[in-house]
Amino acid sequence: MKAPIRRVEQEPALERHAPHNAEAERQLLGAVLVNNETYYRVSDFLEPAHFFLEPHRQIYEKVGQLIRAGKVASPITVKTFFPADHQIADLSVTQYLLRLASDATTIINAEDYGRVVRDLAMRRNLIRIGEDMVNIAFDAPVDMPPRAQIEDAERRLFELAETGRYDGGFVSFSDALKGSIDMAAAAFQRQGRLSGVSTGISSLDRMMGGLQHSDLIILAARPAMGKTSLATNIAFNIAAAYRSEEQPDGSFKTVDGGIVGFFSLEMSSEQLATRVMSEQTEIPSHKIRRGDITDMEFEKLVAASQMMQSIPLYVDQTGGISIAQLAARARRLKRQRGLDVLIVDYLQLLTGSKKAGENRVQEITEITTGLKALAKELNVPILALSQLSRQVENRDDKRPQLADLRESGSIEQDADVVMFIYREEYYLKGKEPSDKGSEAWFKWEADMAKMRGVAEVIVGKQRHGPTGTVELHFAGEYTRFSDLIRDDQLPARMD
Repeated sequence: MKAPIRRVEQEPALERHAPHNAEAERQLLGAVLVNNETYYRVSDFLEPAHFFLEPHRQIYEKVGQLIRAGKVASPITVKTFFPADHQIADLSVTQYLLRLASDATTIINAEDYGRVVRDLAMRRNLIRIGEDMVNIAFDAPVDMPPRAQIEDAERRLFELAETGRYDGGFVSFSDALKGSIDMAAAAFQRQGRLSGVSTGISSLDRMMGGLQHSDLIILAARPAMGKTSLATNIAFNIAAAYRSEEQPDGSFKTVDGGIVGFFSLEMSSEQLATRVMSEQTEIPSHKIRRGDITDMEFEKLVAASQMMQSIPLYVDQTGGISIAQLAARARRLKRQRGLDVLIVDYLQLLTGSKKAGENRVQEITEITTGLKALAKELNVPILALSQLSRQVENRDDKRPQLADLRESGSIEQDADVVMFIYREEYYLKGKEPSDKGSEAWFKWEADMAKMRGVAEVIVGKQRHGPTGTVELHFAGEYTRFSDLIRDDQLPARMD
């Protein structure tokens, strides 16, 4: 005979309330009403929306309006902003305001109370984001795929993390001076003495001071000029130079080089890695792809690959992603592994949020505006590659200009720096005279000898510094850019 089944009565779930501290809100408001100077201790990070109780939001907002207008905020002056018969917690407005003043904390503790109120508001926002994620996942709109929901949640979480910081506002000149000295000290310790992140190419760093934080840097060129090669060179140089120091709070601060994120929208990660391997080992990339290498060259590849495995260079090879997807993945990389430089190859392969058939110029405008906003949000330089229009080929002087930027003037407008790559050698190759040995052929040969391996990086726009041209050496066989040293710059030989 089976034993009877006992039904276990489950205890009712405890009702949970949104995190808040009404007492801290009351004491803080009371302190502001008693001493208006308290307001300035908290107003740079505390907003009316951070208060949990609606009456407290209204009181804090009215108090702020009075104080910013240069008037005194007290229970007597604030009550005039409420209806005469208005009640708060079964008390008249006047009685409630007077009770707040009597419960006031000291001005010394006011900032701590303000942070408590704000932190609890951040927790309520986290709960709200989580609830929205669950509700939308259960009853998702037809036009909102799961990927779009994930991107939206990541964006909201990152915004919450950034706005949850207490920094900002005025600082004393002594603090500003300390910050300036710290920046100079960091630049002094950094290889190359730069305020920004070194590209690993000295002549380019001298022109730009390195890649500056929150800058959108456009690198544009016609096909076959080497823009992807220069981007991969810079990416590897930065990642290979990465050095960090542990901070007192356990986090790590970049001292030199940086963690690099590379969006390769055109090439696969294997193709990108092959280019880097070719550059570092001086083995032509076509030989690496075909396996046409000697035993010694294979050993060089193995040694180089072992060294490269530890560098913080992360590649995303997904093609055709939107600017929103790119931003979400960049935020995730910064949160999980850190991020100091972001590279996008190339801009025209991104898509905007516009539906098919929309104006492409408007879409490019959305993309460049989004990249600039992302650079500021993440506080990292973004190097975005761009194609140039074909009108360059119709001119005698084929050096690119700002007007040649393809599809939108917003590229020039949103960019902090615009650089072009130009190689005269590429165009000279197609101009070889048919009659070898003629005067024209010898002149062509002399011009080729002068421009062989020479690449010009033309800085057409730079908000922080001068414009001009930097000459680099380009080894096409190894897809490598480096500083150019001409014969007349070599040190004199000692016989």
